[in-house]
Amino acid sequence: MTGKLRLGVNIDHVATVRNARGSAYPDPVRAGLLAEEAGADGITAHLREDRRHITDDDIERLMASLTRPLNFEMAATAEMQAIALRHRPHAVCIVPEKREERTTEGGLDVAGDDNRLADFIAPLSAAGSRVSMFIGHDPRQIEVSARIGAAVVELHTGHYCDLHHEGRFTERDAELAALKEGARLAHSLGLEVHAGHGLTYDTVGPVAAIPEVMELNIGHFLIGEAIFVGLKDAIAEMRRAMDAARG
Repeated sequence: MTGKLRLGVNIDHVATVRNARGSAYPDPVRAGLLAEEAGADGITAHLREDRRHITDDDIERLMASLTRPLNFEMAATAEMQAIALRHRPHAVCIVPEKREERTTEGGLDVAGDDNRLADFIAPLSAAGSRVSMFIGHDPRQIEVSARIGAAVVELHTGHYCDLHHEGRFTERDAELAALKEGARLAHSLGLEVHAGHGLTYDTVGPVAAIPEVMELNIGHFLIGEAIFVGLKDAIAEMRRAMDAARG
């Protein structure tokens, strides 16, 4: 539990803006390169089954262009497994996915699908990708993630962030306490702990301060803030907030 807290920048919603117009810009690969220049420790991109933002070509170009690790978010499908095995990104994060959702609404039910997921992630690990499970803080989900061979769990912080922005502070604090307990359990089981979803300047501090958390993955807020201040400044401010909380 030592070393600098890493920041992964999710560039999905640069592609969302591009796809809204059906044009070639703004280019998510350019966003990834700018994020690297601004101090991002890695780049996250989610290739959804319906290709609503990131596309196959984006993944090809990101793999060819980035100098920092790519965290490839994906559903547990045969199609996505084949794409990941072809590219062999530094990390793959297995996420739940529903076509009708606006964004990833909750954590993966690893405990309810453990045998299939164990078989699914084995070739990804064998290919050299670090496998992460995007889950809630439920102890059973954490324990099963460790048992099936994941290297990492990424704890879903969306509910904590929603409670904060709704002003439900007692419930927020309880959710934060549960995230802390989940992080401690995961670390004790030998899992590396990441966290992400919905984090903003206002909510990142308490999560960044959890000592077991080694990486935060943040996207939508940073892309939105970049409209006003630019991507580099938005990332730099998030980096400052994370470092201040960690220090």
